[in-house]
Amino acid sequence: MSLLAEAVVFLGAAVVTVPVFKRLGFGAVLGYLTAGMAIGPAGLGVVRDVDNILHFGEFGVVLLLFVIGLELQPSRLWIMRRSVFGLGGAQVLVSAALLGAAAHLLGLGLTAAVLVGFGLSLSSTAFALQMLAEKKQLTTRHGRTGFSILLFQDLAVIPLLAVIPLLGDGGEPGGMDRALVLSMIKAAAAIVVVVVGGRYLIRHLFRFVAATEIHEVFTALALLTVIGTALLMDWVGLSMALGAFLAGVLLADSEYRHALEADLEPFKGLLLGLFFIAVGMSVNLTLIQSDFLRVMLLVTGLLALKFLVLFGIGRVSGMNAGSASSLAAALPQGGEFAFVIFGVAVTAGVLSSDLVDLLIVVVTLSMVLTPFLFSGTALVQARSAGQPSADYEQPEEAENNVIIAGFGRVGQIVARILRAKRIGFTALEASPEQVDFVRRYGNKIYYGDASRLDLLRAANAEQAKVFVLAIDDIEASLHTARTVTRNFPHLKILARARNRKHAYQLMDLGITHIWRETLLSSLDMAHGMLMSLGLNKAEATRAIDTFKRHDEQRLLAHHDMHNDEQRMVYLAKQAARELEELLEQDERDTDDA
Repeated sequence: MSLLAEAVVFLGAAVVTVPVFKRLGFGAVLGYLTAGMAIGPAGLGVVRDVDNILHFGEFGVVLLLFVIGLELQPSRLWIMRRSVFGLGGAQVLVSAALLGAAAHLLGLGLTAAVLVGFGLSLSSTAFALQMLAEKKQLTTRHGRTGFSILLFQDLAVIPLLAVIPLLGDGGEPGGMDRALVLSMIKAAAAIVVVVVGGRYLIRHLFRFVAATEIHEVFTALALLTVIGTALLMDWVGLSMALGAFLAGVLLADSEYRHALEADLEPFKGLLLGLFFIAVGMSVNLTLIQSDFLRVMLLVTGLLALKFLVLFGIGRVSGMNAGSASSLAAALPQGGEFAFVIFGVAVTAGVLSSDLVDLLIVVVTLSMVLTPFLFSGTALVQARSAGQPSADYEQPEEAENNVIIAGFGRVGQIVARILRAKRIGFTALEASPEQVDFVRRYGNKIYYGDASRLDLLRAANAEQAKVFVLAIDDIEASLHTARTVTRNFPHLKILARARNRKHAYQLMDLGITHIWRETLLSSLDMAHGMLMSLGLNKAEATRAIDTFKRHDEQRLLAHHDMHNDEQRMVYLAKQAARELEELLEQDERDTDDA
């Protein structure tokens, strides 16, 4: 089959399956996996070159880590060092010890059991991060902790891959020491090259290319940066994804951060989808059918053991039960590095090919089942009366009459006026980056999703009088508005609306005090424009007041019809004519006076 024909097969399979699984609530990852199983060698057999496709698709993981790196400034990464090496190290060591002990009890030799334990202790960076991103949980506490653990796992692969060839029959202790030292030196040299290049060379290169104003060349340089860094790290035996992540971190505080993210996003999404499809294609259905019971027992044992370890680590680190279970449900699967580790182990003679075939099936099935486990855990949390699924900061006990949801530009201005009048308020913000930024200036703000009922109760919404809805994202704003109107009907809601449609949706919920965020500034600008054109202040003010009054009347009058697009188009044209007539009448009245 030609490359173009294979592309059609992959795209067609994704287009058919992913929307269905997304609509069913299982997420895109499971859709890609199912598509891969359907078109792969064990399914319809349309595509059979699984290994090459898997290696090519791994570049999606590389791009994913680069984009995530763009979101983390070096100072913030330094702050994460304790969670990376503390929690990440604990997860790998405890999981590897328990899994290795289980493998030894099942009959494996000590060396093979230790290697199997370490290989299975690693989780899938691509799966976990993609699921957390889909659910918008990367910025939650369990999301950040999961990322730290995955980052440590990428680091742990480096010495493990260096040791494996020396564990076979030809391995010598002295050779092991020399190989480890050589690997560490090469790794350190590569990291220095990336750091120095990213700090002092790449930025100037981006500035030079950006000055040409040729967009496709800028995109080419972005891809070159990621691919070049990944290949350099691969050449010295490091994780390509780790190298790309480091490059992203070094560019996180550059002026090109958002442009890079926007340019690479389409490539990242498509290649990650291809990676998941390739994983689905690699499922050996024949082995599953021939030894179904043993395979499922091993998969269940792997998921259960890692779930318990991750849950325990989450609780020890201070998470509540809901957040710890979300962490455990996101990372219990085997990872893509297990394929590499076990492949090297077969070559070194440490593991047999039959055992590795079985382990690869177990790892792959653990990936397939993880989205179900993740969704199931979220469903249990939603129905449970116990702890919530995501952490938030407990606001201090205070009888504040005002709650501000969203502490961006609008929320901060409202807060400054309240503070100046010495009126207490409680501010809630879902972005941890925004929370960190605002707190530097001494502002009192709490991290958490304001649409969550438990957080609103913790903020004493029952005793508050006014709720300022200043959330920028329209969907998040509407979700919060529904929660507040349903559970705290006594609260007077003052809402920020992004646009006219958003205002109508808020009105549908019974909210009447709405400010469209650009209306007043636009009217003020128009007032200045009219005066610049020669109108006196009274004439300009009268024109603006007429427009504002007419626009507000039209907003209320057309509310019941805002879902009828054709009707709204007709009414908009009619309103424009009415406004023109009103302004003309206003001019005649002025002339007569």
